[in-house]
Amino acid sequence: MPVAIVIVLILTFVIYIVSTLSYSVRIVGIKTGRIAISFAVFNIFSLIARTANTIQAPLLSKSIEESIRVGRAGEFLYVFRWILALSTIGAIVGAILMPTFIKLFSKTVNSFSVYKSVPKLLVHSFSKAGIEQFKKSISKPKRENISQLKSLRRIPKKIIILNIMACSISTVGVVAALYAGCLNPDLRTTCSNLAPVINGSSTILITIFIDPYTSMLTDDVIRGECSELQFSRCIIFIVFGLILGTILAQLLLVPAAMIIESIAKFI
Repeated sequence: MPVAIVIVLILTFVIYIVSTLSYSVRIVGIKTGRIAISFAVFNIFSLIARTANTIQAPLLSKSIEESIRVGRAGEFLYVFRWILALSTIGAIVGAILMPTFIKLFSKTVNSFSVYKSVPKLLVHSFSKAGIEQFKKSISKPKRENISQLKSLRRIPKKIIILNIMACSISTVGVVAALYAGCLNPDLRTTCSNLAPVINGSSTILITIFIDPYTSMLTDDVIRGECSELQFSRCIIFIVFGLILGTILAQLLLVPAAMIIESIAKFI
C-alpha cells in the first residue's frame, strides 16, 4: 500500500476520533456551567481535524490520478473500503475515550477560566501539573452507560434514524464521489464536485433536526427540566448513531458512487 494512502488512513482515524469527541463538548459545558467557553476551547482540538482534512484530500486525489494514469482505477475500491473501516474504528475509539476526555476537558475548561489565554493554557497542559491531571483523568467507559442503549425513553426514534442517515451520508459522500471518478475517469472532476451536494443533504438533516434537538435538551438541563443522565443518554445514542452510520456507509459506497456517476453523465 502506498505511503500516501497509509497517511490518508491515519488522518481518517484521527479525524473521526476528534469528530466523535466533539459530541461530549455539550456534556462538559453542562457539567462546568461554561458552555460558551467549552465550545471555544474545543475549537483548538478541532483544528487538528481540520488540518488533517486539508492534507488528506490532495493526497487521496493524487493517488487516484496515478491509478487512473496506469489504468488501475477500478482496483481502488479496496482503499475506499479501508478508509470507511478506519472511520468506524476511529468513531469507536473516540467513544471509548469519551469518559477520559470529559474529565480532562472539564479540567481544561476550568483552567482556561483561570489563565484566560490559549498559549498559557497550552503551556500548562504540557507542564508537570498538566500531565498529572491527564493521568488522573484516564477512566474506562461505565457499563451502565452502554446499557443506556437498551432504553429509548425520551429519545425520539425519528431523531435516532435521522442521525444514522446523516452520519452515513456524511461519511460516504466524498469517498463515493471519488470512487465514481474512478469508475468514469472522463467525468472525475464533475463527480468530485458533486460531493458537496451529497454532503449538503447530511448538513441539512443535522442542522434542521439533530442540532436543534440537542440544543433544546441542553437548555432543558440548564432550566432543570431534564436531568444530566437523560442528556447523557441522548449523546450516547447520537455517538452510537455515528458508529452505525460509518458501518452503513460501507453498504452505500458502491450504490452511491453509481448514482453520482449517473448524475454526472446526466448533467
